[in-house]
Amino acid sequence: MNGAAKGAVIGGVFLLMVGGAGYGVYTMLGSEMGSGGGSGNGSAAVETGPPTPKEVERTAKDFLAAWAAGDERAAADLTDNAAASRQAVIGFRTRAHVSKAVITPGTPAEATVPFKVEAEVTYEGQTKPLSYESKLTVVRGASSGKALVDWQPSVLHPQLQKDETLRAGAPAAPPVTLVDRGGKELDPEKYPSLRPVLDQLRKTYGEKAGGTPGAELWIEPAVADAPKRTLLTLAPGKPGKVETRLDAAVQAAAERAVAQHPESSVVAVQPSTGDILAVANNRKDGFNAAMQGARAPGSTMKIVTGEMLLDKGLVAADKVAPCKPTATWYGRTFRNLGGFSLDGATFATSFAKSCNTAFIGHIDEVDDDGALPREAREVFGIGLDNWKTGVPSRDGTVPESSGPAAAAAYIGQGEVQMNPLNIASITATAKTGVFRQPVIVPAALDGRTLATAERRMKPAVRQQLVSMMRLTATGGTAAKVMAGVGGDKGAKTGSAEVDGAGSPDSWFTGYSDDVAAAAMVEGGGHGADAAGPLVAQVLRAG
Repeated sequence: MNGAAKGAVIGGVFLLMVGGAGYGVYTMLGSEMGSGGGSGNGSAAVETGPPTPKEVERTAKDFLAAWAAGDERAAADLTDNAAASRQAVIGFRTRAHVSKAVITPGTPAEATVPFKVEAEVTYEGQTKPLSYESKLTVVRGASSGKALVDWQPSVLHPQLQKDETLRAGAPAAPPVTLVDRGGKELDPEKYPSLRPVLDQLRKTYGEKAGGTPGAELWIEPAVADAPKRTLLTLAPGKPGKVETRLDAAVQAAAERAVAQHPESSVVAVQPSTGDILAVANNRKDGFNAAMQGARAPGSTMKIVTGEMLLDKGLVAADKVAPCKPTATWYGRTFRNLGGFSLDGATFATSFAKSCNTAFIGHIDEVDDDGALPREAREVFGIGLDNWKTGVPSRDGTVPESSGPAAAAAYIGQGEVQMNPLNIASITATAKTGVFRQPVIVPAALDGRTLATAERRMKPAVRQQLVSMMRLTATGGTAAKVMAGVGGDKGAKTGSAEVDGAGSPDSWFTGYSDDVAAAAMVEGGGHGADAAGPLVAQVLRAG
């Protein structure tokens, strides 16, 4: 080592003492820090105001030194949550089995200090390197006035969330190899959206797949039933094999699609079977929003509302359905996007142009607050609350409501909650007239019973609904996006207002031959703007 970096082994943990980068050489841990003096102000007066740059530098330096040396008491005394940080630092050595750590600070940005951890994890004779970057923020203690590290789990590791811990050892479930419908391996390094899906399939089917566990470092979730997230493989086990209904080519397209927008999700389903062909997310929190999310779906819900109105004989695809500038129900006025209206338009045209008032205008004729939830449940399988896809999923809700909320539900607002899996399934049902519960692994794998809908769509209703979706894809709000999609195609756009959001969520769903897909981009704006290109890209691959 040169003069700018000196090292010492303290308590079995290696601490890098770095000169430069805004810091002097680290103080060696011992009696000076054991007292937990923290900011070292040396004054009885309680300081106020933001920490000074010098305090930020000294507090971060001392905390990182204490952590790297394994002195949990000194580290804890330098944070604003001594109990939580002390347990985290203890666990870093005892539960995560970190045997060596080199912590290199970066240049502070006001009160935030980035740093890099280069560590070694050792478990039962197996040692592997672990490297990652994180950051900490220094704040002023409210009662003590000391400069303290604002303790967050992400300080210890950037992927840690509230009440989660790092653990190393032999996992309860063996590793699994995930393969698609054709036997091609679905490596999560190549298909990163499948990582949480793989973790869940491993937890559920790992022992049945015939594998044997190895040794790993993982994030132990706060919720008991949630899958753990593997960070590092120390010793590979013998993987079992789980066959899925995914399609590698469609999955690859879905991964590329969501990469275009943050907070986006997409799902593809095969209408003739219910097989899930792809599921992809691009989210900071790692949540599988594509299958477990719950957001208002906007005008994509008009597929269900339109089917209900057709089924009741209140409208017909080729008959005039008034598309007025406004529609009022129980004192609430609903408008079309931009305030447009269509004179003498058919119901098919109103569907294709996404006219809100053409749908809400019929609510008094329906005169049944339970009609839409019942249609969603009995025909589309939405709201059954018994889907068993093979991994955790949410099958959507269309609750019975009254007053303005009932009218809002007609256009996918109010209390209606969906995710891209639900909307892709709705589109698949519209295409075939039959609800087939989506599955990511076949039911035969574990003998689970799949959800079924009470009745099929009437053939005449299905024919009209499909013609309306075709018109949307060729001459309506989805025409530009779907122009490059071939085959027998249909679509529906949607945007959903979310309280407090500056821009609506973007929704889009469509089908081409035997592939149906749906996408959602949080805050993405109108359906064709953000979510539409994602669906089109997936459909072209399918």
